Amino acid sequence: MVTVNLWSSLERFTGGQTAVEIEAETVAGVLDGLKAAYPGLAPILDTGVSVVIDGEVATGRHASVADAGEVFLMQRMKGG
Repeated sequence: MVTVNLWSSLERFTGGQTAVEIEAETVAGVLDGLKAAYPGLAPILDTGVSVVIDGEVATGRHASVADAGEVFLMQRMKGG
């Protein structure tokens, strides 16, 4: 299990929780697990988010979260 920290406005989809546990070994597993456990998150996750693992932005869906100390889901920055 990995604990995923969410930004505060997502708590309406997770029953008020800003940190949830998901069974996953990769970024893809985290995102898929979040969608399965909290279907209301799917549209937000599908538009694009960043996953930060131990302070580093994950560069792909296959990045490992298995030994992660901290996993944060963050809004993807847009603009220029």
